[in-house]
Amino acid sequence: MSYATEPQATAAPPFAEVFEQHAPYVWRVLRHLGVASSEVEDLCQEVFVVVHRKLPTFEGRSSLRTWLYSICLRTASDHRRRAHVRHEKVTDRLPERSGSAPQQREIERRQARALLESALSELSIDKREVFVLYEVEQLPMSEIAEAIGCPLQTAYSRLHAARREVTATFEKAVGGGGSL
Repeated sequence: MSYATEPQATAAPPFAEVFEQHAPYVWRVLRHLGVASSEVEDLCQEVFVVVHRKLPTFEGRSSLRTWLYSICLRTASDHRRRAHVRHEKVTDRLPERSGSAPQQREIERRQARALLESALSELSIDKREVFVLYEVEQLPMSEIAEAIGCPLQTAYSRLHAARREVTATFEKAVGGGGSL
């Protein structure tokens, strides 16, 4: 008599747990995908509306972070398409606040962060996706390739090209008199 068991689908975690553990990740991913900081909160909410609706169908074929990334990717892509229709000028900079001057280290971190965001904005969306997931979110390349739907070697190629462009942006800023 054979007792072969069929693989069972893993039960999806409760929505509250997913939100609690992954909201900062979703926020960062949306921001790194080029969503203006003034719109990240709204898009983050859109992502979690989709997650709430689709969580019962999550089959566990990929990691939860990969699945969330794919939802973020579609949400950001839809948002970019809608942004072209609007006539408003979207800015992600808030007016400067008056107050005591920050320490030098904080200024350098802000400058480096702004330079990174600038470098990321210059990358094509294909290169940006791979760079952010690998370098910032530290996902394994196999999951990245699956999440964005490309062969593994293509993902590595995009990462290599993105690193060259980001490095060139930083070298130009530092060599051109910019400070970090």
